[in-house]
Amino acid sequence: MSAPKLHNAMWPGLVGKGDDEGQEPPISLEHMLDLTAAAEVDGQKFDGIDYFLFLPHTNPEATDDELKGIADLIVSKGFDIGSLVAPIWPGTVGDSAMGTAEQRGKFLDAVKMACRIAKIFNEHGARKYGVIRIDSAEFGVEKWGENSAANTAQIVETFKEAATIAAGYGERLAAEGEICWAGMHSWKDMLDVLEGVGMPEALGFQADLAHTYLYTLGYNAPEHALLQEGYSDDEFWAAYEQMTDKLRPWTIDFHVAQNDGEVHGAGDHDKTGKHCPADDPNGKLDITRCAGYWLKDATDRNIQHICWDGCMFPNATLENPATWNTILKAMIDVRDAHGWE
Repeated sequence: MSAPKLHNAMWPGLVGKGDDEGQEPPISLEHMLDLTAAAEVDGQKFDGIDYFLFLPHTNPEATDDELKGIADLIVSKGFDIGSLVAPIWPGTVGDSAMGTAEQRGKFLDAVKMACRIAKIFNEHGARKYGVIRIDSAEFGVEKWGENSAANTAQIVETFKEAATIAAGYGERLAAEGEICWAGMHSWKDMLDVLEGVGMPEALGFQADLAHTYLYTLGYNAPEHALLQEGYSDDEFWAAYEQMTDKLRPWTIDFHVAQNDGEVHGAGDHDKTGKHCPADDPNGKLDITRCAGYWLKDATDRNIQHICWDGCMFPNATLENPATWNTILKAMIDVRDAHGWE
């Protein structure tokens, strides 16, 4: 099987890293590229990378020439660029998609910046496929829950405007389902947003195995739980099929990941899923089998690559070459089982 292409994410070198007490320092883009390039399993290497458009890896206001230089660096390591993550969060460029007019304006500015960078990468030739990832940029569900219908409507309106911007650039937006993002914190609320926007050609869903596992358990939305603690194997697969049947038709970007069932908060994130190493003994997911539920009919939705997400891995884990070989092996197993020519 030669498709989908296998990508590694660059943002594990950034997310949760920083200068605050208890934080580890960020890992540079070039070092993340080198760690990825060193991985090899039976002659197979990673085909590309997915990329977060913010400092210290990228200044989203970089000049065209600076961005072409970044593209040259990535290509020199043997990689294509795939999906891009727009800097939509407070503290980056953007702000809450359900906030004030000013906040929503910042959110849309971040989407425009991402589309501009995508255009430069596309014209350079470094990027031939992939989407631009967003979420509601509203941490936690408490404020959303004060008036859930009105707040979801506000998110839908912002996403419609963002999708219109993206479509003007020939891009597609993928909304990442994760339990810490308001209005996207359960499979049902996520579906309400996707159907409310109703622009599948311009805005779809980005499924992450670690995060969508928590959808089945109803964290942050017990009323939408499909499983109870202590579930049986048969109950799990029945629930998993129910969830994926709802969200798969919208899925245009896919993250391979593992989850140990723990939920934790980090910084501004309100109760989110814990990504684990691919071979974590506490991992709850049969990665290969779960991936098949999302990748069914993937070519119909123009999915051309899949990406590993190792968000919040400690630096020691990221620096260990065995980490990347184990991940690459998991990705190859997914492609062998569910890929295409």
